[in-house]
Amino acid sequence: MTNLRPGWKHWRFEQMAASVNDRVDDPSLAGVEHYIGLEHLDSDSLKIRRWGSPEDVSATKLLFQPGDIIFGRRRAYQRKLGVAGFRGIASAHSLVLRAKPDVVLPEYLPFFMQSDLFMELAQQISVGSLSPTINWKTLARQEFALPPLTEQQQILRTLQAVEEAADACRDGLSGARVLGSSVSVEKQRGRGLGDMKSHPAVGDFAACWKLVPIRHLIHSSQYGLSTAPESSGTYPILRMMNIEDGWVVENDLKYVELHSTEYERYRLSIGDVLFNRTNSIDLVGRTGVYGLDGAHVFASYLVRLRVKTDVLLPEYLSAFLNGPVGRRQVLSFATKGVSQANVNARNLGRVLCPLPPIEYQTRVVALLSELQSVGVVVVRWPSESGRLTPD
Repeated sequence: MTNLRPGWKHWRFEQMAASVNDRVDDPSLAGVEHYIGLEHLDSDSLKIRRWGSPEDVSATKLLFQPGDIIFGRRRAYQRKLGVAGFRGIASAHSLVLRAKPDVVLPEYLPFFMQSDLFMELAQQISVGSLSPTINWKTLARQEFALPPLTEQQQILRTLQAVEEAADACRDGLSGARVLGSSVSVEKQRGRGLGDMKSHPAVGDFAACWKLVPIRHLIHSSQYGLSTAPESSGTYPILRMMNIEDGWVVENDLKYVELHSTEYERYRLSIGDVLFNRTNSIDLVGRTGVYGLDGAHVFASYLVRLRVKTDVLLPEYLSAFLNGPVGRRQVLSFATKGVSQANVNARNLGRVLCPLPPIEYQTRVVALLSELQSVGVVVVRWPSESGRLTPD
């Protein structure tokens, strides 16, 4: 144990919070109006701003009360937790936690759980490769240092002031994001270029554009490696969590050892497009462009697309597949399992893209890049409501 400041103590997490396991087998009979799934929780925000209806979901859910913390125990790297302001039911892929006020202030606990200290440990104790999940019994015995209640109260006042200011900024960015997303969709449809035509799977698009299946716009598609990743090794392997806001990122890297010939087969090149073919229904199909420095390979739940750059820009393809025009088609091809959905490379190749000239694509990509440079992330997927919304 490290030396602590006066008054501070180590506590097991089960001494700090209780896991509320009030199960509801039939959500439609729960007698509540709100359902909170993981898709309704925003990363790095404690406020719950959206929800679904219990009548729209099935299977066992967890009942929560005002003040309870809903923590996404699947994919903890997404940092999803929120404080309930009402009574409702939550996804069984979450933990419903209730602070023990003799150890930690109920208002202080969610801020503590947002900390890097807690979130990094949550990722470390998650189990499973496809959907890493936290087991309550494992979390319960983890130990954390806490200040005394009087000091928690002092810290809390500062944290609440910061959160209030952050919420104001977040609300402003949310409005800008909606505007940016609308601009992106308008550009992808070619509105303002003259006459429009329509297709059942695509909707309206510029009459002067051809409707082309993606398979005709790529050189190749390739599934990734099935090799189990390790915490250390020679080659970093990119997985489904390494796609964010239309780009490939280096979050929570894992590594593999490969023979040189195998490495060359799966080595990523600048401009490769990675498509997440297997995930939950709300995340399957997430797409990003590879532009990292280094020697990366990619995992089996991803498909690598090599684009014919003389007719289609990788960044434009990523924006299209992440946006509603492409995403609706992707979901139409998804096959659903118990907890996962899958879109194979063959069906991905059948997605229809309204194809503008390369010069037009270049202008659109430049516009989206400019918006992102000022903090407006224009990827409108998943939507703000957790579901796809009309254009």
